[in-house]
Amino acid sequence: MPNDRSSEADEPLLATDAHDIARIEAENTLRQFDAAMVELQKWINDPKYRLRPSTILNLNRVALEKLSRYAGVFRPGSVKIRGSQHQPAASGRVPELVEDFCEYIYNNWNERSPIHLSAYALWRLNWIHPFVDGNGRTARIVSYLILCAKLGYRIPGIVTIPEQIAADKQPYYLALEAADVGHERNELDVTQLEALMSVHLATQLLEVHNRAANPKSNRSAVEDYASASTSVNPGNVRREQRSFMQHIENHPVLYGLIGTVVVAILGILFSR
Repeated sequence: MPNDRSSEADEPLLATDAHDIARIEAENTLRQFDAAMVELQKWINDPKYRLRPSTILNLNRVALEKLSRYAGVFRPGSVKIRGSQHQPAASGRVPELVEDFCEYIYNNWNERSPIHLSAYALWRLNWIHPFVDGNGRTARIVSYLILCAKLGYRIPGIVTIPEQIAADKQPYYLALEAADVGHERNELDVTQLEALMSVHLATQLLEVHNRAANPKSNRSAVEDYASASTSVNPGNVRREQRSFMQHIENHPVLYGLIGTVVVAILGILFSR
């Protein structure tokens, strides 16, 4: 399997220099996260809130601003995903499929777990592939928004789930492919994505615990976030995550219990 998956479409680019593109993407990723957190507060404050296609469009617009003329609009034509066997639906079906996706989240809000709903969002938006570009970034932030909203608070931690996935995408791609295979059998099976989300959530919360337990941890969250955003070596992140994930695989019961306890405690604290 290739190291990365990306959309292939005839797209009018606004930036062509590789360094400019990397810089703009990094800036837009931070702005997209902030936009999602603004949306999260609306969701928390309004019991009648519903995730709408317009919210998803706006998050894609922020991700692609200064990069694509198609920022924040559904793709006007077909698209291929390099590195995947999946062929996204025809462009004419995209608005309806996105509406159906939003309906699934709304209709299953009270019956399904936060992990399931976020995992479903991660897969389904990638499966629909509604945009010319930025589908993965948009799917990851929408998934995270749903996870936080379902829990009822912004999840603490500096290295967030979307950042962890972006740092090492291969487990993410494999989990997406597994869900695609289930869909081909007319089955909804996002169990691998649920497991992946659980591991990344545990990693994010473990970072909070480590900061709390470290007597030398005297920097502010803002300083840590700025440092993580500008100076993290992706190779080191991937190695650390693989090591951590291997440790979890070797001790699934222990980490399952830790994750359950931590999430329960955070739920109690944030409900006060």
